[in-house]
Amino acid sequence: MEQGEGGAPEPGAGIPRVDPYGFERPEDFDFVSYEEFFSRYLVILTRRAIKWSKLLKGNNGVQKSLKDMNRTFPDNVQFRKTADPCLQQTLYNVLVAYGHHNKTVGYCQGMNFIAGYLILITKNEEESFWLLDALIGRILPDYYSPEMMGLKTDQEVLGELVRKKVPAVAELIDRHGVMWTLIVSRWFICLFIDILPVETVLRIWDCLFYEGSKIIFRVALALIKQHQAFILEATNLPDVCDKFKQITRGTFVTECHSFMQKIFTEPGSLSMATVNKLRETCRAKLVAQGSTNNI
Repeated sequence: MEQGEGGAPEPGAGIPRVDPYGFERPEDFDFVSYEEFFSRYLVILTRRAIKWSKLLKGNNGVQKSLKDMNRTFPDNVQFRKTADPCLQQTLYNVLVAYGHHNKTVGYCQGMNFIAGYLILITKNEEESFWLLDALIGRILPDYYSPEMMGLKTDQEVLGELVRKKVPAVAELIDRHGVMWTLIVSRWFICLFIDILPVETVLRIWDCLFYEGSKIIFRVALALIKQHQAFILEATNLPDVCDKFKQITRGTFVTECHSFMQKIFTEPGSLSMATVNKLRETCRAKLVAQGSTNNI
């Protein structure tokens, strides 16, 4: 164990450089804040594990497209070719199987990261396959289809929700001519992977599987509303993009338990009926724009 002055352990000396999910922590990782957070979060994890245990007891052309496989989680030791076992092959198997299962979608960029996360958590090819199928086929329809109409629609829906709930930010976006796809596309297509801390992403996914896609809007709105004053400091388009990158970092998103509580309070009321109505309007607008562009 490393020691500081006077023989005292260095802050973070007890935290490994690789996290429990196999991701290497960056050089500037804040070990002190993380240690404080995780000491509190461990109690919550234990409580949730006991709860889940009780619940479970009570309820007895694809290959050509997979060239970016080596780029999936390069900072995760379990996906390196030197790992034993190497999860690259498992990931390949799941994506090929899904491509054959759903030929309409096949393989789309972004799916590799989602499948990779599922594999890291389940450690099981078949379970990961069916969870991926639930996400793509039921929870996020048309997100990963060739035209990605579902993804495009939901980005516009977020814009309309921001217009209603955080109008000052919407006005800023309009004034600088920023397209929502420019600043939030990775939030949606990767479901916050590599955007938010891994513990926070997994908590979001719990809700995503349980409550459906409106959780994505709650997360996005909470991030924007919490940092409204900071975002409004932007003076040009690059500045707006940079602000949206910065709001996904820091204590607010690291403290995943309090963050999850915030996403259900900060955005206020948000029913599935409201989301679906906005989807109809935004989708019709996108289809009309596509028809006009094809004339």
